[in-house]
Amino acid sequence: MSETKRVTKRRGETRQRLLDAALEVFAEQGFGASTVEQVCERAGYTRGAFYSNFVSLDELFLAMWEQRSERMLSDLRDELTDAPEASSLEAAIERVLAVIPVDDTWFRVTAEFTAHALRNPALRRVVAAREEAILATIMPILESALSAAGLRITDRRALGMALVAVHDGTAVQCLIEPDDKAVWAARQQLFVNVVRAYSEGAT
Repeated sequence: MSETKRVTKRRGETRQRLLDAALEVFAEQGFGASTVEQVCERAGYTRGAFYSNFVSLDELFLAMWEQRSERMLSDLRDELTDAPEASSLEAAIERVLAVIPVDDTWFRVTAEFTAHALRNPALRRVVAAREEAILATIMPILESALSAAGLRITDRRALGMALVAVHDGTAVQCLIEPDDKAVWAARQQLFVNVVRAYSEGAT
């Protein structure tokens, strides 16, 4: 292996350890109370290692968000590509929700970062652009899955915004009552109802 490849691999490993450590620190301390020093200590690195990879904790969080989003989108593509086509809207929604995680740690971290971004207009615009990009990727995948179930989306943007709102709202309920099957069933049915409201075709 060449020296350049070794450096690149080592840099990638350092970056990933910082990302993993940051998630733990943010979840335990809260994003606003976390420091670069705490992240470095958890990862076993110096401040120099941090700043050779990230400009700030904001940039680190955005990199973490992008990584998790890419993983979720990859899982979604794999699930909808490899499995047989869904025969109904309910089946399509169930399949999609199965690969969209409702994670306590990630929810707490993102909720705190969102509050932080709301106090910073420039960062708020970055977050909005990232969300738009994620939706722009998800919607064609969802459209394909719904098409197999005989449905056509009538307003892609409105549906995308509604789905984000439903996900965020029901995630809170599911995390508060994780063992209540009725709460999870209601979440899935709400997604079905919202998709029906912004689509036409099979009933």
